[in-house]
Amino acid sequence: QALKMEAFKGKFERNKQENFEEFLKALDCGMLFRKAATISSPVMEISESGGGWCLKTSTTMKTMELKFKLGEKFDEHTTDGRDTSTVVNVDNGKIVTVQTAKKAGQKSTRSIREMTGPDTMLFTIMIEGTDVSCTQTFKRI
Repeated sequence: QALKMEAFKGKFERNKQENFEEFLKALDCGMLFRKAATISSPVMEISESGGGWCLKTSTTMKTMELKFKLGEKFDEHTTDGRDTSTVVNVDNGKIVTVQTAKKAGQKSTRSIREMTGPDTMLFTIMIEGTDVSCTQTFKRI
């Protein structure tokens, strides 16, 4: 699994997004949060140290770090304000993250990061139990 993760190491900048604002609306995010999220150009950095992985996403407004070990559940407070039980795995060379909402009425999500070329990462996020999803494309920098 760790070998497949090697391809994801490095820094990537978002250069394309589809259906992101609609996705955030379906997560019940407010208009100001949606506007800020859609106009930003986040940089995603993926690194590993001693079997622990770090997914760091930075914008001009905020930096968020997700630290995890593959296959181990952990508690997460998401940028959109949900408290989740989260697990990250590698499946067919893709990073699959499942965020299960802890509070009734909040939504659970599944995201997939996949390398579609040596320097291109496709990031797809879906709301579980719905047909709502969005895609974002990141280029290695």
